[in-house]
Amino acid sequence: MATVSGPSSGSLGPEFSKLSGAGPSVKTTGMSDHDHDHDHDHGSELSEMQIRVRALETILTEKGYVDPAALDRIVEAYETKIGPHNGARVVAKAWVDPDFKRRLLEDASAAVGTLGYVSRVGDHLIAVENTPQVHNMVVCTLCSCYPWEVLGLPPVWYKSAPYRSRAVKDPRGVLTDFGIALPKQMEIRVWDSTAETRFLVLPMRPKGAEGWSEEKLAELVTRDSMIGTGFAKDPAEIAP
Repeated sequence: MATVSGPSSGSLGPEFSKLSGAGPSVKTTGMSDHDHDHDHDHGSELSEMQIRVRALETILTEKGYVDPAALDRIVEAYETKIGPHNGARVVAKAWVDPDFKRRLLEDASAAVGTLGYVSRVGDHLIAVENTPQVHNMVVCTLCSCYPWEVLGLPPVWYKSAPYRSRAVKDPRGVLTDFGIALPKQMEIRVWDSTAETRFLVLPMRPKGAEGWSEEKLAELVTRDSMIGTGFAKDPAEIAP
């Protein structure tokens, strides 16, 4: 059974082929890799996209619309301060602190705010808990709304048309493509993120990590487990 939840389910794009593999790669059929055959190798080590970004940044800087130093600080923040490690700390704390877990499920924005993680775009964060009976999965059917303050930048596959369409129509199949096999009787709930409301999955704490510290438990939490397309790591994978 699969249910779609969220403020709005949005409109779906055309059906694409299945996600391929258990990792972040997404492939579609019926399209060539490139519909043009001219050579892009002009002696530069930068890709065509990187060259375009550099050109755009140069133009915006010359016109005074952006400050390169400010851009550098933003990039540095997402590389070193903002990312899935923030969400992992939130999950680990919820695993060991029942009061924090209760507050997280009641008002995730307020709970993560006490740890210093505050949304920069004003969205409201909702935490949904995985249980032996229910598995939660997050998608943004319209674009790529994502809780940056706790998960950092969204992966490429999260923004792809195949994931955005199939996550709602065939969530069990998508999970299978990610290597996640769930019991047939388990309910799958799909949560549709929007610009106003975003979701964080609280994965189940794996067995074998009893007595671990929050810091050690955080090492078990993966980005995909907080989206619902993966599980927390097996404690046996973490060096003692």
